[in-house]
Amino acid sequence: MEIRALTSTDAAAIASWRYPGRYSTYDVDEPSTLANGHWVVTQAEELIGYCCFGAPARVGGAEGEPGTLDVGYGLAPDRMGRGLGHRFVGAVLEFALGRYDPERLRVYVLDWNDRSEKVAASHGFAVESVLPSDEGPFLVMVRQARD
Repeated sequence: MEIRALTSTDAAAIASWRYPGRYSTYDVDEPSTLANGHWVVTQAEELIGYCCFGAPARVGGAEGEPGTLDVGYGLAPDRMGRGLGHRFVGAVLEFALGRYDPERLRVYVLDWNDRSEKVAASHGFAVESVLPSDEGPFLVMVRQARD
């Protein structure tokens, strides 16, 4: 998997994705919301997901912390449930560590999203706290950048 800068064509493609059921909360309705701080993840030159870091990765009510890099990501809906999650998140984290060199990483996972929680845990994240939101409670999961 490779990570590269997001283009306007990529943003339009991501905004066309529609997630099933509860996952529809991850739909991006406006491509311009992906303009700053977003990257795309490709596999064999095909767009399979996106990621962001810092402020764009934070959910409402979360604040930045010195030394902590917030990480957000989304796998294309047609790729969900096909065993790509661990490798996809691993590629995003490897990119983040190389580009930003933080002390700690933090992700936000809706409390009902067991798949995402398991993938984060498999990369060493543990629940630090819970953050309420209009979308439901988010698990705030953290890990040290380097073990």
